[in-house]
Amino acid sequence: MYREQIKVLDCTVRDGGLINNHNFDQRFVREVYKAVSASGVDYMEIGYKNSKSLFSSKEFGLWKFCDDDVIRKITEGIESSTKIAVMVDVGRVDLDDVKPASESPVDMIRVASYVKDIDKAIFMANHFFDKGYETTINIMAISRDQGTELEEALHQIEQEAKVGAVYIVDSFGALYQETTEHLVKLFKKILKTKEVGFHGHNNQQLAFGNTIEAIIHDANYMDGTVYGIGRAAGNCPLELLIGFLKNPKFDIRPILDLISNELVPLRNKIEWGYIIPYAISGMMNEHPRLAMALRQSAGKENYREFYESLMNPELD
Repeated sequence: MYREQIKVLDCTVRDGGLINNHNFDQRFVREVYKAVSASGVDYMEIGYKNSKSLFSSKEFGLWKFCDDDVIRKITEGIESSTKIAVMVDVGRVDLDDVKPASESPVDMIRVASYVKDIDKAIFMANHFFDKGYETTINIMAISRDQGTELEEALHQIEQEAKVGAVYIVDSFGALYQETTEHLVKLFKKILKTKEVGFHGHNNQQLAFGNTIEAIIHDANYMDGTVYGIGRAAGNCPLELLIGFLKNPKFDIRPILDLISNELVPLRNKIEWGYIIPYAISGMMNEHPRLAMALRQSAGKENYREFYESLMNPELD
């Protein structure tokens, strides 16, 4: 049996762009959009809407900025019911640069925020909602923010935020099923008028398992990426999520073709997925930046040394 209310959002280009500074070429992104559309996925998050005054277009690719005209080129001529989403970070977007939804190919704007910045996230989400966009707030690094401040933030979102969904984001891949269950139930208890979403990272090979756990406890917005592509250990594989949901509106075959034709060759050029340093950072509830740096060093396979450096940082 499937639950009709579940929405699936593909983050292949947005989260995958964290590996290569968002430098996917337009042909690749169009192929992703074609496959995701043909598969029946509800949303495709095509990148970030970041300020060009803060980030250089010489350093970052198109999907760091997601100009409306570039998105139109990607989607032009493709029949699709898949909606386009972009992500914005608190403090990294010029609000006035975002046109009203009636003038943009973007349907949804997702505001990524830490608990400490929830006031700013609510302000931004409401701003975009008033411009006609669907909106969400995605609470990042939630494995480190599970106390009173989180509960206060959720109450504030419920009372003040014009969002359709609020996401649990396991940024460090540190959650286990029991914690996922607890968080979904907490969100559901407080957020009476919003849906709950889940975005998992695969440091401990639990992104898919935790996504299933979130679904079991009635979270209805689910993220995934094709072939699990994403920063460091990557994300819940979209193909596994579609296969699990058993919803007849989804067709896995275009995703399988995309993996064969695009993701397998790409995997030979850039690295993502379950690798021991990322697993260690997940176990330690640490941001994977140190593990990512290790993978760029001459000692990238020195797993024990890396583990001990995280266990005893004062000795490193």
